[in-house]
Parts: sequence; structure tokens; C-alpha cells
Amino acid sequence: MKSPVVILHTDNPEPAHAILHREHGDLEIHTCDTYEGLPDLVTQTKAEVIFSVRFNGTPTFPRQALIDAPSVKWVSVGGSGIDHLIPWNPGELDVTNAAGVAADMMAQYALGGMLHFSLGLPCFQAAQARREWISGKVEPIDGKTVLIIGLGKTGEAVAARCKAMEMHTIGVRARPKATPNVDRVCGMEDLSSLWGQADFIVTCVPLLDSTRGIVGPDAFEAMKDTAVIIDVSRGGVIDETSLINALENKRIRGAALDVFMTEPLPSDHISWGLDNVIITPHCSSVYDGWDLKSVEMFSENLMRYRKGEALNNIVNPERGY
Repeated sequence: MKSPVVILHTDNPEPAHAILHREHGDLEIHTCDTYEGLPDLVTQTKAEVIFSVRFNGTPTFPRQALIDAPSVKWVSVGGSGIDHLIPWNPGELDVTNAAGVAADMMAQYALGGMLHFSLGLPCFQAAQARREWISGKVEPIDGKTVLIIGLGKTGEAVAARCKAMEMHTIGVRARPKATPNVDRVCGMEDLSSLWGQADFIVTCVPLLDSTRGIVGPDAFEAMKDTAVIIDVSRGGVIDETSLINALENKRIRGAALDVFMTEPLPSDHISWGLDNVIITPHCSSVYDGWDLKSVEMFSENLMRYRKGEALNNIVNPERGY
């Protein structure tokens, strides 16, 4: 088997090293828990394989250290998003991701966003703050229609939970094909006819040139005024100006937003003050142990790499998945 030098680039290095050492104790394994230290470590060790988690945001991520280093043949991304690495030459470098590592958790987040608004929780929270007993009611989500943009592992997990709640599911993907728990699968070109059919819209696509701003002014104009949009994709997939305009003018019911164009979200950002928005700090995929689960996935893939077998979850830089 191959004996590549490996770097674990993560902010939780000791447990990650312990996991990898169990199956690959014969390898030279290095750890790095900063962005600043990675370039020199790659140069010093001439590492062939790097597992990397984007643990300190995108702007300062040491992309060039991975893309340009002549020794690096495979980068295993600890999450699902790879927009921080695009572009790369797939003829010289394999990039894999950990798609699915947090799909179930992100689907639960999406369902939670739906229930937050269908149960009218913002209204009840406001009444509670006023210590006022109001006349209220709740709204079921069974029978409602959810439009899922992107049917990768996260989109499929969203569909499974929505079907369990007896919802009607419409899914959109670049290459339409029958998908479990999705009543109707459409292509991206069909979106203009789908916005107005959805009670809930969940975005689960990677950020690519083809998906940037895909939910824009025309989409919000076509949506029901009772629609709720839930974003677990990447900042930029939803046109932020159009979204804020729709929320401010109550053009849609609300939004649950886990991702933003600028992260951390500035304290003076207008979204903080909107009463029909849930803001979370890019954490829909973050649960205790998610990062170590992705290391376990990497360890299994590393065994395939050492045996000369095809890697799982190889990403095509043109498609972004």
C-alpha cells in the first residue's frame, strides 16, 4: 500500500489524529490547527494528502498552499462546501468532500424553520415578552408543498423528513432523475414556474456561477406571500438585497437563514432587526462530533487511496459537487 505523508488541518487536532492513527498508524501524520501555519507545514513535510476543515471562515483560508503545492495530490475537505478551493485542475489534484456528514442535522434545521413559522412562534414569543395571554392558533404543515433546490445528500434528507410529515415535495437538480421521497423532480430551468407553488423553499445547493443569485427578485415576486424560505446553502445563492426587500415589505412570511454573504454577519446588518427572520451563525451542520465523523469518513477513503481504489465523494470543480 501507498505510504503518503498526511496533514490533518483542523481546530480539533488531537482527537482527529487518534482516529486516523487507529487505521493508519504506520503513516507519517502531522497536524495543524491554524490557517497561518499550513503553508510552511506543507512545504516542510511535502505532504501528499491533506484533510482540511474550514474552521476560521473563508477570506483567509490558505487555498494556495493546497492548490499550488507540487506534493499535494489529494485534498479531503472536512465539510461539503468546496467553493473556497475553486478552481483547481482535476488532472493534477483530487478534491473530495464529506457530503452527507451533516445532512440529517441540516434537514432537521430546515424542518425546525418550517415549524417555527407554521406554529407562529414569533408571535407567541412577542406576547410572552409582553406577558400577554393572546388568542392564538397553530397551522399544520402536512399537505403543504416544499420546494427543495438541490437534491444532494442534504436535499434528500430534507425530502425524507418532509414526506414523513406528509408534505408534497418538489425537488430541483441540475440533472433531473427519480429521487427517493420527492414527488416531482425538475430541472433548474423549471424554477420560474415553481416559485409560486411552494409554501416552503429550502436551498441546499453549492455556491457556483450557475447558482449565484438563483433566488433573485423575479423569484420573490412569484412566491406566495405566505412562503417561508430556509437557506442552508452558501451566502450568495439567495440575492440578499431582494431577500431583505421581500422580508421588509412582508412579500413573504419569513426566512430562516444560516448563511450570509458576509460572515460573521455585521452587527449593523439590517437582517438583525427584522421580526420575520431567524438568524443562525452558519451552524446548521454543526453538532457535537460532526468533525470527527468527517475524519472517520476520511480514514475510510484514505484506505481506498492507499489500495489504489477509486475515492468516494470526488468533486467535479465545474459542477461543484
